Amino acid sequence: MDTVVIERVDPESSDAAWCLAEFVAVLAERFPNGFDPARSAPADPELFRPPSGAFLVAYLHGSPVGCGALKTDGSGLGEVKRMWVAESARGHGLGRRLLRALEDEGRARGVRELRLETNGTLTEARALYESAGYEPIARFGDDPYAEHWFGKRLPPRVE
Repeated sequence: MDTVVIERVDPESSDAAWCLAEFVAVLAERFPNGFDPARSAPADPELFRPPSGAFLVAYLHGSPVGCGALKTDGSGLGEVKRMWVAESARGHGLGRRLLRALEDEGRARGVRELRLETNGTLTEARALYESAGYEPIARFGDDPYAEHWFGKRLPPRVE
């Protein structure tokens, strides 16, 4: 996976849209009662654009194989959203690289604490977050699909 490149893209780009469609398809397949994006927390593309946010796509040989988004509120709090890695690219540390890149995007925007939410069926996502230093926190938001909430204090950005 040394040939993977992670780039910041516009959240309404064709690659971002393709990744999000794959993300939705995976959730619809894995969640016991399916997944309806209209019921999930809104994903206004503006939230994932600089200066307050970022949308990242991972490319392998020029093709998108993963994504993740960051939104911030200006108070030092950030939230990771829409993390997805193609099944064909799993098991090579790409999820960890994407998460680290999102943390770096957060640090660059003054984020001191990142939080995220996930569903209980996504056991590999929970394992990734826990192994990356995220700890269980109190519920936040009102996404009906969220069952686990995690947070992580980010050390200051090293110049």
